[in-house]
Amino acid sequence: MTTLRITDGVIKDEVLVLGLASSSSKTGLVIESGDLSIDTKSILASLVEMGATGNADEVIKVPGATVRMLVFTGLGKKASSYSPEVLRRAAGAASRALNGLTGATFALPTDSLNSVAAVAEGAALGAYVFSEFKGSSKSEHKAAIKSITVFSKLAQSSEAKPAIARARIIADYTFLVRDLINTPPSHLTPDSFSKKLIAAVKTAGGAKAGLKVSVLDEKELKTQGFGGIIGVGQGSANPPRLLHISYNPKSAKKRFAFVGKGITFDTGGLNLKPGLGMEAMKSDMSGAAAVCAATLAIAALKLPIAIETWAPLAENMPSDKATRPSDIITIFGGKTIEVLNPDAEGRLVLADGLVKAQSSKNKLDGIIDVATLTGAQVIALGTRTSAVMTNSQEFSSEFLTACAESGEQFWPMPLPQELRASLDSPVADMANIGDKSGGMLVAGLFLKEFVAPELPWLHLDIAGPAFNTAAAHGYTPVGGTGVALRSLVVLAEMA
Repeated sequence: MTTLRITDGVIKDEVLVLGLASSSSKTGLVIESGDLSIDTKSILASLVEMGATGNADEVIKVPGATVRMLVFTGLGKKASSYSPEVLRRAAGAASRALNGLTGATFALPTDSLNSVAAVAEGAALGAYVFSEFKGSSKSEHKAAIKSITVFSKLAQSSEAKPAIARARIIADYTFLVRDLINTPPSHLTPDSFSKKLIAAVKTAGGAKAGLKVSVLDEKELKTQGFGGIIGVGQGSANPPRLLHISYNPKSAKKRFAFVGKGITFDTGGLNLKPGLGMEAMKSDMSGAAAVCAATLAIAALKLPIAIETWAPLAENMPSDKATRPSDIITIFGGKTIEVLNPDAEGRLVLADGLVKAQSSKNKLDGIIDVATLTGAQVIALGTRTSAVMTNSQEFSSEFLTACAESGEQFWPMPLPQELRASLDSPVADMANIGDKSGGMLVAGLFLKEFVAPELPWLHLDIAGPAFNTAAAHGYTPVGGTGVALRSLVVLAEMA
């Protein structure tokens, strides 16, 4: 694990990371070294000759005089003050490029504690490597940088060390999400997912930290009427589970419920997906991973807010036992669903989870579901922006404020009532699919049916941003990203 600290003293690391921005100056570049004074003239000339631009995601390494290596990371256009997300991404891009090294000091602009936190968080998030399944080539696979130091004159502030500690917690639990997503489905089934989270809860302190965990197996799910989870998971040799993690601090001011889609692999069931791209369906449990890890992060930060987290887990496979198109299932609570498309399975397990989350005697102040739910999300918003749908504009506004602080990109989407009729079924209470046009919104309308109208609810569709199949960028690696965790944590901090 990469260590993280802050200093305003002598630089001891072999690598020094500095910012580089484009400007209207003669050279067209400016070095941003924050609170560290350095002679930039000769270095700037070399950078210009190398064709440096200072653009975001640009990382340039050159030999240093007082340190072994200088690393310049792009900040974009020169600014009097850089936003936390610009700093977060620049620090992340640099730390991604430093695998195999012992330590680096990051001297980027840190004119506020928010800037310090952003640099620390970005650098920590970028220092991620997943090599668990490397075999003969593992020795060639460089480990993440061992030590990261943030250089800032604010190092002696009473709030500096807590900011660094928070960044470490955010990175640790984001890595848990990424690890779960990147784990192949042969090693991550509903049962093994549950066991990994039980172990994570224990490591986080268990009952002493206010955490409890329980799991319903396939027999209990069937007996208790979880028709969505059973219906999706019955075609697989790996039976479904319902994981519950609760965090109940004595000082809790509010109580939220999180529900995360946990399809450990999605073939589409009897509505088999095309082979091209199916390998990415190991990421269909990203929502479950995000809400579970966010709960542990909230507990680690000792926030005064209670969280009830539900992760319905299933593997959607084709077999002689799989749910057939036109089968009717009964969701927990009694609503019947005609399954017209077994590949629209995420909403079925989420429906069970949403109803169960509301069955507690404890009053909820809000409920949030997180899911890689629809391909339509990717078509509408691309691979870096997630969608937010809601029955409460106030709750949505609070969440979007949290997103602005966390740096995660979410965009509000409507739930047009005229699309609801497309979910009507002549033989059941509802069908699981409706209009293809606006498919993301139709899926949101389906889930809305399982939430009490008076309970503030958010539906986060993270289908594109959850799994990066393109090039790494900023603090985001290829593969699982951990999206939604940071925003859920910030929302809890704001509550």
